[in-house]
Amino acid sequence: MLLVIGTVRMPAENLNEARYAMQEMIEASLEEEGCIRYAYAEDVIEPGLVHITEIWRDRATLEAHFDSEHLAEWRANWDRFGIHDRDLQLFESDSAERI
Repeated sequence: MLLVIGTVRMPAENLNEARYAMQEMIEASLEEEGCIRYAYAEDVIEPGLVHITEIWRDRATLEAHFDSEHLAEWRANWDRFGIHDRDLQLFESDSAERI
């Protein structure tokens, strides 16, 4: 199992305009084979900071996601939304435990 955790930033005034594109990205990603979780969350303290959480079954499904049309379309809109400071990290795990 692969866990992708991170953030992107955009001007807070662009969040409303970006919401529809983010929703489309999330919904399309959740339809992909091997996608277990895909979520964006607006930070409650820092306006314009968006937290990203993804869980993928394996490396092959994550690599397929990187080649997806909806990801390319999402990235093509980053300039329009002012998205910057992308900071994502990949973690690998063979187990999960509720705490």
